[in-house]
Amino acid sequence: MLWLWNTLILLASVVVMEGVAALSHKYIMHGWGWGWHLSHHEPHDGKFELNDLYAVVFMFMAIALIYIGVNGYWPLQWIGAGVTLYGVLYFMVHDGLVHQRWPFRYIPRKGYLKRLYMAHRMHHAVRGREGCVSFGFLYAPPLHKLQAALRQRHKSVNADAATITPPQDATSGRVKRE
Repeated sequence: MLWLWNTLILLASVVVMEGVAALSHKYIMHGWGWGWHLSHHEPHDGKFELNDLYAVVFMFMAIALIYIGVNGYWPLQWIGAGVTLYGVLYFMVHDGLVHQRWPFRYIPRKGYLKRLYMAHRMHHAVRGREGCVSFGFLYAPPLHKLQAALRQRHKSVNADAATITPPQDATSGRVKRE
Protein backbone atom coordinates (compact mmCIF):
# COMPACT_ATOMS: atom_id res chain seq x y z
CA MET A 1 0.00 0.00 0.00
CA LEU A 2 2.97 2.31 0.54
CA TRP A 3 3.70 2.24 -3.21
CA LEU A 4 0.26 3.79 -3.83
CA TRP A 5 0.98 6.67 -1.44
CA ASN A 6 4.40 7.20 -3.03
CA THR A 7 2.85 7.26 -6.52
CA LEU A 8 0.14 9.71 -5.43
CA ILE A 9 2.71 11.99 -3.78
CA LEU A 10 4.88 11.89 -6.92
CA LEU A 11 1.98 12.70 -9.27
CA ALA A 12 0.60 15.41 -6.98
CA SER A 13 4.08 16.95 -6.86
CA VAL A 14 4.19 17.13 -10.67
CA VAL A 15 0.79 18.89 -10.72
CA VAL A 16 1.76 21.30 -7.95
CA MET A 17 5.06 22.03 -9.71
CA GLU A 18 3.17 23.36 -12.75
CA GLY A 19 1.59 25.95 -10.46
CA VAL A 20 4.91 26.70 -8.74
CA ALA A 21 6.66 27.01 -12.11
CA ALA A 22 3.95 29.27 -13.59
CA LEU A 23 3.97 31.58 -10.54
CA SER A 24 7.78 31.60 -10.47
CA HIS A 25 7.85 32.40 -14.17
CA LYS A 26 5.38 35.27 -13.81
CA TYR A 27 6.52 36.85 -10.54
CA ILE A 28 10.19 35.92 -10.24
CA MET A 29 11.48 35.43 -13.77
CA HIS A 30 9.42 38.33 -15.12
CA GLY A 31 9.95 40.25 -11.88
CA TRP A 32 13.05 40.62 -9.74
CA GLY A 33 14.75 37.65 -11.50
CA TRP A 34 14.51 39.21 -14.96
CA GLY A 35 18.30 39.54 -15.11
CA TRP A 36 18.64 35.79 -15.64
CA HIS A 37 15.43 35.32 -17.63
CA LEU A 38 16.14 38.15 -20.08
CA SER A 39 18.58 35.86 -21.91
CA HIS A 40 15.65 33.60 -22.77
CA HIS A 41 13.71 36.44 -24.42
CA GLU A 42 16.61 37.56 -26.60
CA PRO A 43 17.90 35.91 -29.77
CA HIS A 44 20.53 33.28 -29.02
CA ASP A 45 22.33 30.38 -30.66
CA GLY A 46 20.39 27.62 -28.89
CA LYS A 47 23.20 26.77 -26.50
CA PHE A 48 23.17 27.52 -22.79
CA GLU A 49 21.71 30.79 -21.63
CA LEU A 50 21.76 32.51 -18.25
CA ASN A 51 18.09 31.54 -17.83
CA ASP A 52 19.18 27.88 -17.57
CA LEU A 53 20.38 28.67 -14.04
CA TYR A 54 16.73 28.46 -12.94
CA ALA A 55 16.78 24.75 -13.87
CA VAL A 56 19.93 24.33 -11.79
CA VAL A 57 18.20 25.97 -8.79
CA PHE A 58 15.20 23.61 -9.12
CA MET A 59 17.59 20.65 -9.55
CA PHE A 60 19.32 21.42 -6.25
CA MET A 61 15.94 21.81 -4.54
CA ALA A 62 14.89 18.38 -5.83
CA ILE A 63 18.18 16.80 -4.73
CA ALA A 64 17.78 18.33 -1.26
CA LEU A 65 14.21 17.02 -0.95
CA ILE A 66 15.24 13.53 -2.02
CA TYR A 67 18.21 13.54 0.36
CA ILE A 68 16.13 14.71 3.33
CA GLY A 69 13.43 12.17 2.42
CA VAL A 70 15.82 9.24 2.22
CA ASN A 71 17.40 10.26 5.51
CA GLY A 72 14.31 10.73 7.60
CA TYR A 73 11.02 12.12 6.34
CA TRP A 74 10.03 9.67 3.56
CA PRO A 75 7.39 11.75 1.70
CA LEU A 76 10.01 14.36 0.80
CA GLN A 77 11.91 11.90 -1.39
CA TRP A 78 8.76 11.41 -3.48
CA ILE A 79 8.11 15.14 -3.62
CA GLY A 80 11.70 15.54 -4.84
CA ALA A 81 11.11 12.77 -7.37
CA GLY A 82 7.99 14.64 -8.56
CA VAL A 83 10.00 17.85 -8.93
CA THR A 84 12.56 15.85 -10.93
CA LEU A 85 9.87 14.30 -13.16
CA TYR A 86 8.41 17.76 -13.74
CA GLY A 87 11.88 18.97 -14.73
CA VAL A 88 12.20 16.17 -17.29
CA LEU A 89 8.76 16.97 -18.74
CA TYR A 90 9.60 20.69 -18.76
CA PHE A 91 12.85 20.00 -20.60
CA MET A 92 11.10 17.85 -23.20
CA VAL A 93 8.25 20.32 -23.83
CA HIS A 94 9.86 23.72 -23.32
CA ASP A 95 13.44 23.27 -24.42
CA GLY A 96 12.82 20.46 -26.91
CA LEU A 97 9.43 21.03 -28.48
CA VAL A 98 8.92 24.78 -28.16
CA HIS A 99 12.45 26.17 -28.46
CA GLN A 100 13.87 23.24 -30.41
CA ARG A 101 17.15 23.10 -28.54
CA TRP A 102 17.44 19.49 -29.64
CA PRO A 103 19.01 18.28 -32.88
CA PHE A 104 15.65 17.34 -34.42
CA ARG A 105 12.85 19.70 -35.36
CA TYR A 106 9.18 18.96 -34.81
CA ILE A 107 6.33 21.47 -34.88
CA PRO A 108 3.03 20.00 -33.71
CA ARG A 109 0.08 20.58 -36.03
CA LYS A 110 -2.82 19.69 -33.74
CA GLY A 111 -3.93 18.81 -30.25
CA TYR A 112 -2.43 19.40 -26.83
CA LEU A 113 1.18 19.78 -28.02
CA LYS A 114 0.18 22.43 -30.58
CA ARG A 115 -1.66 24.32 -27.85
CA LEU A 116 1.44 24.27 -25.62
CA TYR A 117 3.66 25.24 -28.53
CA MET A 118 1.44 28.14 -29.65
CA ALA A 119 0.84 29.40 -26.11
CA HIS A 120 4.55 29.71 -25.46
CA ARG A 121 5.09 31.35 -28.85
CA MET A 122 2.45 33.91 -27.80
CA HIS A 123 4.34 34.37 -24.55
CA HIS A 124 7.36 35.40 -26.60
CA ALA A 125 5.27 37.61 -28.94
CA VAL A 126 5.67 40.52 -26.51
CA ARG A 127 9.02 42.25 -26.38
CA GLY A 128 10.29 42.70 -22.86
CA ARG A 129 8.91 41.38 -19.63
CA GLU A 130 5.61 43.28 -19.39
CA GLY A 131 2.38 42.24 -21.06
CA CYS A 132 3.24 38.58 -21.63
CA VAL A 133 0.62 35.83 -21.51
CA SER A 134 0.76 32.13 -20.63
CA PHE A 135 3.35 31.56 -17.93
CA GLY A 136 2.78 27.83 -17.50
CA PHE A 137 4.84 25.13 -19.16
CA LEU A 138 2.71 21.99 -19.22
CA TYR A 139 -0.68 23.71 -19.14
CA ALA A 140 -1.80 26.43 -21.52
CA PRO A 141 -5.11 28.26 -21.48
CA PRO A 142 -7.22 27.99 -24.64
CA LEU A 143 -5.52 29.84 -27.49
CA HIS A 144 -8.49 32.11 -28.21
CA LYS A 145 -8.25 33.44 -24.63
CA LEU A 146 -4.53 34.14 -25.01
CA GLN A 147 -5.11 35.87 -28.35
CA ALA A 148 -7.84 38.01 -26.81
CA ALA A 149 -5.56 38.95 -23.91
CA LEU A 150 -2.76 39.93 -26.31
CA ARG A 151 -5.20 42.02 -28.41
CA GLN A 152 -6.51 43.73 -25.26
CA ARG A 153 -3.00 44.56 -24.08
CA HIS A 154 -2.09 45.83 -27.54
CA LYS A 155 -5.16 48.10 -27.54
CA SER A 156 -4.40 49.46 -24.06
CA VAL A 157 -0.78 50.17 -25.01
CA ASN A 158 -1.91 52.01 -28.14
CA ALA A 159 -4.57 53.90 -26.15
CA ASP A 160 -1.96 54.93 -23.57
CA ALA A 161 0.37 56.12 -26.33
CA ALA A 162 -2.44 58.16 -27.91
CA THR A 163 -3.22 59.98 -24.66
CA ILE A 164 0.35 61.15 -24.11
CA THR A 165 0.46 64.88 -24.68
CA PRO A 166 3.50 66.34 -26.38
CA PRO A 167 5.78 68.56 -24.27
CA GLN A 168 4.80 72.23 -24.28
CA ASP A 169 6.91 75.35 -24.11
CA ALA A 170 6.40 76.80 -20.62
CA THR A 171 6.39 80.42 -21.84
CA SER A 172 4.07 80.26 -24.85
CA GLY A 173 2.06 77.09 -24.16
CA ARG A 174 2.80 75.89 -27.68
CA VAL A 175 3.85 72.32 -28.47
CA LYS A 176 7.61 72.03 -28.64
CA ARG A 177 9.07 70.74 -31.89
CA GLU A 178 12.01 68.51 -31.18
